[in-house]
Amino acid sequence: MKKKILIGLLFAALVSSFATGCASKSQPTSPADTKADTKAVESVAKTKVFVSPEWVKSVIDGKQSESKDYKIIEAAWGPAKDDKDYVAAHIPGAVHLNTDDIEESTYWNIRTGDEIKKVMANYGITKDTTVIVYGADSGATRVAFTCLWAGVENVKVVNGGLNGWTKAGYATNKDIEEPKATTKEFGSAVPAHPEYVLAMPKDVQAEMSKNDKFRLVSIRSLDEFEGKKSGYDYIKRAGEPKGAVWGHDETDYRNADGTFISFDKAVGMWKEQGVTKDNEIAFYCGTGWRATIPFLMAYENGWTNIKLYDGGWFVWQMDQKNPVQAITPQEAAAQHK
Repeated sequence: MKKKILIGLLFAALVSSFATGCASKSQPTSPADTKADTKAVESVAKTKVFVSPEWVKSVIDGKQSESKDYKIIEAAWGPAKDDKDYVAAHIPGAVHLNTDDIEESTYWNIRTGDEIKKVMANYGITKDTTVIVYGADSGATRVAFTCLWAGVENVKVVNGGLNGWTKAGYATNKDIEEPKATTKEFGSAVPAHPEYVLAMPKDVQAEMSKNDKFRLVSIRSLDEFEGKKSGYDYIKRAGEPKGAVWGHDETDYRNADGTFISFDKAVGMWKEQGVTKDNEIAFYCGTGWRATIPFLMAYENGWTNIKLYDGGWFVWQMDQKNPVQAITPQEAAAQHK
């Protein structure tokens, strides 16, 4: 009798244990939950620019030192109300920044140091603020670059953008969130790094004439580089500054999922044109957006021989006296051999 009771109790316990296990397996878990359970998100160096959505979430959740003073910016041209991507969904806490705020309207170059200092204050940013930027295109890297140029010491770009954020299983907001200004001093002169920029064609020409190792690297499409089209409806002339080499277009710096390619792949593309770390490099494009991608990649990996030619093809082609080329990448590279 006791054996039968004992067997019955054991059987009941076994059934209960099995049912509990099945129930726990059937409960859905988001990718974010899984990653959080298995591994804490590690901190990253200030000089690391491209960060994962998981790292950004850990900042929001207060699990990083950056959590005490950070700002998330969604960068795009135009006001927030006209930014369909931002209005549809954005990372919680993200404020929209109109790229017109950081660019003057004659050459589309970065505004003066005093003007950028005011923009930083309007968005609550000092040099010690961690600025986390994302956006649908290279407007995000343009803003990130401007923050570094200004003197912000910890600037990040969300690798994969909003798409990566939602794929990780994180929630989004729809309401327009307003930036909160600060009355604190920025903490340094603005720009803190004027050496990052060659603003105008005369600055590029000066480098070309005095430095055999200087390379002007075009981050434009092949058709733009070869002079088959200007690439812009407001730029009539096609071609490139004479002496430039091709560094591939923005699309070549992105994987199919919108994340950025590895630095090794980027270096490989530059080597195709004979451009290496031994050169002094100025990246450029049409008006200074696309070229900020390779600049930030090189900056993140410790290269100090890099600049942005801000005026780009837009400003170069304004003066008929500036020499122009319309040749293949192979012919361009051969000019420097």
